[in-house]
Amino acid sequence: MVGSPVHRVSAEDAWSRSMHPDIESERHSQSFNVEELTNILDGGAQNTALRRKVESIIHSEPELSLKDNYFMTQNERYEAAIKKKFHILMLAQRLGWSEGSRELQYASRSVSGDLGFAIHHIFQKTIRSLGSEEQIAKWDPLCSKFQILGTYAQTEMGHGTYLQGLETEATYDAASQEFVVHSPTMTAIKWWPGDLGRSATHALVQAQLICSGARQGMHAFIVPIRSLDDHSPLPGITVGDIGPKMDFDHTDNGFLKLDHVRIPRENMLNRFAQVLPDGTYVKLGVPKSNYLSMVAVRVDMLLGEVLPLLQKACTIAVRYAVVRRQSRLRPSDPEAKVLDYQTQQQKLFPPLAMAYAFHFVANNLLEFFRHSYSSILDGDFALLPELHALSAGLKAKLSDFCTQGVEQCRRACGGHGYSKLSGLPSLLTRVTASCTYEGENTVLYLQTARFLIKSYLNTQKSPGSASKGSLPQSVAYLTAPEVARCPARTAADFLHPELYTKAWAHVAVRLIKDSVHHLQTLRQAGADEHDAWNQTTVIHVQATKAHLYYVTVKIFTEALEKLESQPAIQQVLKRLCDLYALHGILTNAGDFLHDGFLSGAQTDMARKAYLDLLPLIRKDAILLTDAFDFTDQCLNSALGCYDGHAYERLFQWAQKSPTNTEGNPAYEKYIRPLLQGRRARL
Repeated sequence: MVGSPVHRVSAEDAWSRSMHPDIESERHSQSFNVEELTNILDGGAQNTALRRKVESIIHSEPELSLKDNYFMTQNERYEAAIKKKFHILMLAQRLGWSEGSRELQYASRSVSGDLGFAIHHIFQKTIRSLGSEEQIAKWDPLCSKFQILGTYAQTEMGHGTYLQGLETEATYDAASQEFVVHSPTMTAIKWWPGDLGRSATHALVQAQLICSGARQGMHAFIVPIRSLDDHSPLPGITVGDIGPKMDFDHTDNGFLKLDHVRIPRENMLNRFAQVLPDGTYVKLGVPKSNYLSMVAVRVDMLLGEVLPLLQKACTIAVRYAVVRRQSRLRPSDPEAKVLDYQTQQQKLFPPLAMAYAFHFVANNLLEFFRHSYSSILDGDFALLPELHALSAGLKAKLSDFCTQGVEQCRRACGGHGYSKLSGLPSLLTRVTASCTYEGENTVLYLQTARFLIKSYLNTQKSPGSASKGSLPQSVAYLTAPEVARCPARTAADFLHPELYTKAWAHVAVRLIKDSVHHLQTLRQAGADEHDAWNQTTVIHVQATKAHLYYVTVKIFTEALEKLESQPAIQQVLKRLCDLYALHGILTNAGDFLHDGFLSGAQTDMARKAYLDLLPLIRKDAILLTDAFDFTDQCLNSALGCYDGHAYERLFQWAQKSPTNTEGNPAYEKYIRPLLQGRRARL
């Protein structure tokens, strides 16, 4: 068997030493090398080998097991997450894994990110992004050695994504050369930051800077909040945990109320702005440079947090769909694997295609971020608007679609998908949160929309003033020659990447142009710019979503072009790319039919091409999910293990529930009196 990850099969039980025949048959004949595809996803065979080495180390440590997670209380999950982080830090120290290394990234992946102090690393990255060299030299070693624990305190009870509306104030006192950080209202209380509730000793507080009698906008301040001696809250600090949530029980999301807390002038991060001793405000960058740390977090979260949740859901659901048998395709046949039904393929293959599309998109965004980030730190902000627009829009799109995809996978597993032991409810509640944290998605779509409108208006200034080369790369298609009608004559034509990429470009341009037209029409009718914007935001979001679909299709097709030396993998991934593009066209058919770009007959052709892809992808579905290469321990799913023994595992795990090993407290109090009280009347 090519690339068979034999280390994925747990030896915990006798039945798990064998492979379920229904899943074994799926791996019997392979149309491509699974190991090679895993290497592509990992960025090279050496990374795959390193990751597996780290996973074997992590899974050999009993303290790092996830097996009891589904039966833990909130307090137990929090303590377990801190314990895992502690043990991984000790392992890293013993084995020489450096901070930010691939080894530590793989260690986090192997325990599904169920670790404490996740926001501590955002605290540290923000200091590196927004702090001066002197500030980095002071604070970075303290973070790296865990001599302090940080949190990133931005969101307030009354404001989240709208940063300009944050109410927390940092007023400069020139006499003492200190900032007075204060929560002036109930809605100004910081609310939701992870690691804040119980763990952090310091908070990076985003607050409105007030100096020389004027407001200077949002800036970042390092505020000590707990004693380094006994962890008690410092004077002026009211801090605690916000209570139960849908998920993330392992994270101590907290609140922070500041009552005229004084910090030194040097505690304002000042790479891009500073306050002089006399209170003079000096701007050293552009206003949006303060958002740089948020951009960095969004890029990291897509690859490290959001995308793996969809990949895991696809792995679990597809594996379960070949061992679950139900009904018959023909009366004389045995019950069929549910993955053989076209409707089940329609449920599971679009999310699978998304999982691959978004892998290439997120990696492309990471490369662009690294290129832009180095320029920004050198004082060149030219790429910042495009970086902000792409990171905001793609964060919104990927978290939206991953949430829809995980839920689709959960539903595709029927009743067992509702059980926490399947692993799917936890994946769903975690990915759902990503639609809100690090920027609420609708707000982010609209931030991208402003960039699109500005870019489109730049193409209209004067003939020849905005050539393709002068537009940011992601919107260069706005000046491409227009194709008024789709040239497809057969269903097979819809399997040409150039055709469907141009189709998405056409719709995106039309919708962007339409959104600008509606905006300008209202302005010309007398509406001020703010009312005009508010009355057209639904249209702007629609245009932005089309733009982002175009961007993802284009990146996926470009990634395929680089795989010419691996034709078998290129072919199987092209089917996913085709499916992803056509699924979007059929889901949004009205946008393509609106101006006659597609005819009704062509839409039927696209549907035929789409449906014809399903049985082709069906043959490789298990192999495509195997290529994600999640260990059984990492998946932590009774339904999704590599060996396919879903029912045996589900029964065994259910018996481990504390409710089955402890007495029933309701029996003596209520059930017994109820039963015995009724018995006399029988």
